[in-house]
Amino acid sequence: MDCTNIFKEAIIAGRKLTVVETGTVNDILLKVAEATILNSDLIIEANKKDLALMDPSDPRYDRLLLSAGRLEGIAADIRNVAGLPSPLNRILSGETRPNGLKISRISVPFGVIGVIYEARPNVTFDVFSLCLKSGNACILKGGSDAIYSNTAIVSIIRTVLDENGLDKNILSLLPAGRDETAQLLNAREYVDLIIPRGSRSLIDFVRENASIPVIETGAGICHTYFDESGDREIGRIIINNAKVRRPSVCNALDCLIIHKDRLNDIDYLVGLCSGSDVIIYADERAYSALDGKYPSALLERAVKESFGTEFLSYKMAVKTVDTLDEALLHIAEFGSKHSEAIISGNKNHIQLFYKLVDASSVYANASTAFTDGAEFGLGAEIGISTQKLHARGPMALEALTTYKWIIEGDGQVRK
Repeated sequence: MDCTNIFKEAIIAGRKLTVVETGTVNDILLKVAEATILNSDLIIEANKKDLALMDPSDPRYDRLLLSAGRLEGIAADIRNVAGLPSPLNRILSGETRPNGLKISRISVPFGVIGVIYEARPNVTFDVFSLCLKSGNACILKGGSDAIYSNTAIVSIIRTVLDENGLDKNILSLLPAGRDETAQLLNAREYVDLIIPRGSRSLIDFVRENASIPVIETGAGICHTYFDESGDREIGRIIINNAKVRRPSVCNALDCLIIHKDRLNDIDYLVGLCSGSDVIIYADERAYSALDGKYPSALLERAVKESFGTEFLSYKMAVKTVDTLDEALLHIAEFGSKHSEAIISGNKNHIQLFYKLVDASSVYANASTAFTDGAEFGLGAEIGISTQKLHARGPMALEALTTYKWIIEGDGQVRK
């Protein structure tokens, strides 16, 4: 279908949104949170139609799944966003020039944001709440895997907007076709920014085909390095949490790096993972240390492809290193600049890790599972940026604003 009218309507709706009071925006968000709970049965039924078309063993299945508990969490995130300060019209800088001109830089919305994502219907809620609060209209392009879920969610939100006097075209959902994706990626006259959320292949496709500025929310290939001075009790809990809490999300642990002097502890460190049937792809030294101590059905020898893979499932690689430097080199080669962690009691090693690891979020003695907008106090998130231009790490309200200069004069002219 031709999406031009949808794009035009989004621009008009976005302009109207810039003059809506913050109190009204917050009230709308609270009503959307309430409507989400009131219509949870309808959303779950739609979600079941999507789930029925996907193999439960597919790593995306857990991301696609919506339950009453997850909808409660989503509603709580929307309420959190309502409670946050507005990111708009903040004076970022200001001065009076020698000629008397008062020059200020203030935060403003981008205008219209397009978001392309795969089988994650929770993203629909997150994008809407953050875009509304930051004064942006949003055009969503979800995948066919979640079309029933997304359609139901967008319908509920647009009803709330309409009932409360806001232009429902603040939020639009495009059909799940490839042609519509191409139109969105090239809608330069109408769309100010594209944000892809999903697999590396999706992100690469958007980056390579968009004629609009793109913020990459990259794949999460996450490592945890267990240093020679690491506490094994802390390490055991962190490794298990980072791997099994939600293995299908981007902040989940993909590769445990362990110092050679701590191989005697490796069976203890990964022991809890066996309770979740985590398959371990171990290099030769780690395999020898685990052989006979970790369930044989879950232990395999690593191959080249075991490293640099975002598993999104109950699988994990293990790499043995001789030094911290070797661990840092491994992360530099195979990481995706998402989230990396060190477990260590050596303060110097921790500081080196902080300084030398190039990632959006770098941890010491904590699980990478915390890389999340809500956990960072940002309310919800629109994605986790792995690039360095404009935004990095969990992106929320501030990342959805740009700025403009305001110049106040009193008759000044330039000589």
